[in-house]
Amino acid sequence: MIRKANPSLRAMLLLGINCGFGNGDCGKLPITALDLAGAWVTFPRPKTGIPRRCSLWPETVSAIREALAVRTEPKDESDTKLVFITAFGRSWHKKIEDNPISKEMAKLLKLLKLYRAKGHGFYTLRHCFETIGGEAKDQIAVDHIMGHAREDMASVYRERISDTRLKAVTDHVRQWLFDEKSAISAL
Repeated sequence: MIRKANPSLRAMLLLGINCGFGNGDCGKLPITALDLAGAWVTFPRPKTGIPRRCSLWPETVSAIREALAVRTEPKDESDTKLVFITAFGRSWHKKIEDNPISKEMAKLLKLLKLYRAKGHGFYTLRHCFETIGGEAKDQIAVDHIMGHAREDMASVYRERISDTRLKAVTDHVRQWLFDEKSAISAL
């Protein structure tokens, strides 16, 4: 999928599996949230406003740079801050289930003969990140990257989560994804 996707979708796919981003996350991602030189994204989850920080893989940084290089000029001035703009100059974010990212993902899956009507869309990447990231044995770091909140006292007292812990989770997912035997056996 990553190899066959257009530059914008490729970057979004990598953000989905690298950082557990969903459609809304990619559609609302501002350029200011990216530190491509340092390979980090710091962006609160749009759905909840919960802070998130995620280490970006070299493949993700490269894909984002490529997407920005071919990015269409936005038609709406309010979209100029967004990383991803459709070929028609619009935001990728829509508050509907049948949004542009879902449609683009469905086209790619059909092209690759991997399409299934239910349960296998862009948001599946978020599920994969949670599942595989959890195997890194640091659920607190996974929750932080995903923008999940826990209603427990440890969360109230916790002042920070180190970048080392966050990177360990994303490194674990990267190893799983690019280790062909691991990824194929998980399917």
